[in-house]
Amino acid sequence: MDGQLIAFTGVAAGMVAMPGADFAVVVRNALDSRRAGVATAVGVAGGLLVHTALAVAGLAAVLVAVPTLFGAVQLLGGGYLLYLGVRALAAAFRRPVATTDRTAGPAATAPADVPRPVALLGTTQSLRQGFLTNALNPKAPVLFLSLLPQFVPAGQPALPRTLLLATMVVAMALVWFPAVALLVDRLGVRLRRPRVARALEATTGALLTALGGILLVELALA
Repeated sequence: MDGQLIAFTGVAAGMVAMPGADFAVVVRNALDSRRAGVATAVGVAGGLLVHTALAVAGLAAVLVAVPTLFGAVQLLGGGYLLYLGVRALAAAFRRPVATTDRTAGPAATAPADVPRPVALLGTTQSLRQGFLTNALNPKAPVLFLSLLPQFVPAGQPALPRTLLLATMVVAMALVWFPAVALLVDRLGVRLRRPRVARALEATTGALLTALGGILLVELALA
């Protein structure tokens, strides 16, 4: 039994499932519609595919070694997350909040079965958002460069093993993020209640804005 492969499976699963920008954008778009959420999830996996392919090809090392190039990716990534975060926050503040008719008593509160809102995000737009959110993450090349070589046994050819590890990461993303989108959609009636939906959108918007701001502050301080 390959102990290193088992260990990598656990590490990679934790890395993929860790809440961050990818998770936030999938949840936010899944609130819009199941199709938007799943498309975003597939886009995230596509971004991971780019990072793993670059790591296997050795190009990620070039990105990390050239400060100007790395800074450009960090600027684009931080700016894009900031853009998505501000949009989500604006949408949260525009989203109507259910009110209670005081003259009619408690029975006039919002109905339990909240209808699904009209989808605002197209499949292509959602796919693009997921892809760019992941692909423009400047921390990913560093992570893959430091992680993958540790699980290549001494004496084994590096390329086939690295390809296997990279494929495992992308496969996990293709399982995890669509599952998150489908879970959000499954809980849609509750999550789309006006107050809950507004709180979730504001939370994901704040998270994306904070992550984008951190990247830009790190770049400014570098």
